[in-house]
Amino acid sequence: MTTLSRAIGLPSATALVVGTIIGSSIFVQASEITALVPSPGAVVAAWAAAGVLTLIGALVCAELASAYPKTGGVYVFLKEIYAPSLGFLWGWAMFWTMHSGILAAIATIFARYAGYFVPLGDAAIRLVAIGAIVVLSAINYLGVKLGGRVQSAFTVVKVAAVAAIIVVGWAMSDGGSAASGAPAAAIGAGNFLLAVAAGLFAFGGWHMVTYTAEETVDPTRTIPRSLMIGVVVVTACYVGLNAVYLRVLPIDKVIASTRIAADAFEVLVGPGGASLIAGLVMFSAFGALNGIVLAGPRVYYQMAQDGLWFRWAGQLHPTFQTPARAIVLQAAWSSVLVLTGTYRALFTRVIYTEWIFFALLALGVVLLRRRPGYRPAWRMPLVPLAPVLFAIVSAAIVVNQIRADLANSAIGLLIVASGIPAYYLWNSRAGAGRRAPGSANP
Repeated sequence: MTTLSRAIGLPSATALVVGTIIGSSIFVQASEITALVPSPGAVVAAWAAAGVLTLIGALVCAELASAYPKTGGVYVFLKEIYAPSLGFLWGWAMFWTMHSGILAAIATIFARYAGYFVPLGDAAIRLVAIGAIVVLSAINYLGVKLGGRVQSAFTVVKVAAVAAIIVVGWAMSDGGSAASGAPAAAIGAGNFLLAVAAGLFAFGGWHMVTYTAEETVDPTRTIPRSLMIGVVVVTACYVGLNAVYLRVLPIDKVIASTRIAADAFEVLVGPGGASLIAGLVMFSAFGALNGIVLAGPRVYYQMAQDGLWFRWAGQLHPTFQTPARAIVLQAAWSSVLVLTGTYRALFTRVIYTEWIFFALLALGVVLLRRRPGYRPAWRMPLVPLAPVLFAIVSAAIVVNQIRADLANSAIGLLIVASGIPAYYLWNSRAGAGRRAPGSANP
């Protein structure tokens, strides 16, 4: 019988956390947070606060992963805490919009920056993006160990490059720009909270390491440690980079910039700095893509194993011990989203809804602590205070999004809710299969 291979140790798991979170946005667009809190100290504080809240969310997942070390991560947690239908809705939204959408979006960013070195038209950009998805899907098709090694290599170089930017930026600038901007007292609490919420989106992807639990060595210890180490490393990178941006550039330039890292390096080293940053954005995006490609199919595989997805997607490759068909399925749908350009509308309408599920996960830890027989191998501190705080922030993000864009938010909720009839259809057919041995599941 073919089983998943336990090939992900602590270094690879930590690389998955760090490499998936650090994509391209931190090198390209820091203006949103700076515009909300136009003071160097407040900008750094907002990023740090987002990092602390992300760490709380990571600790929630760490405890749940130690209690339910199964392939599928968040899907499994929601199923075990509440009901299989809720886990299915997470996986449904992941495949059609959230996960596949971000995969298509980052692949497109990678391709656009490739156009910095080789002129590319719109059609060529889409083909390069699809090529990146196909190449990384092929690598992960051939084994989780190979995919993990690629992730580790890209993450090490990426973090080293970020550290170099911070050191060089701090050493080569005189800090004269850091004094400009609004005084901290002029910044309201409401704007600061909006800035923190914006920062939380830049930390997205921290939960994906939980999807690979059955391929992780000693998952009840490795996953919690990788989450804590990874989020701390990312927070240090984000705070350090923003401190450099604000040290090198006037704050009004930071607010207006759409390629902040390139602008900062042009000031430090001249026009050649933009080329270095463009290459780094490509490298970073490619590493993030690999982590996303690796993680997603594990959820679809587990759903298929539970009879809640296409049955053939629940088969492992007999040689490579990977959810090969789920990997191909993800690559195909993400490529369709790139080719049609529909990923942007789908992703932007739905991405906020994941915070509904994150809030439920946090409250789930509080509920589970009162459930007889619940014995996680690792317990997060400050329960119920920390998870309740995280749930409140998650709910605030959702409410704020709905308030800001009611029409698109309603469409996003409807897309997720469309999984409800799909769940009952799949569940009824799976139930029929269990009642009649030999019957075909979907």
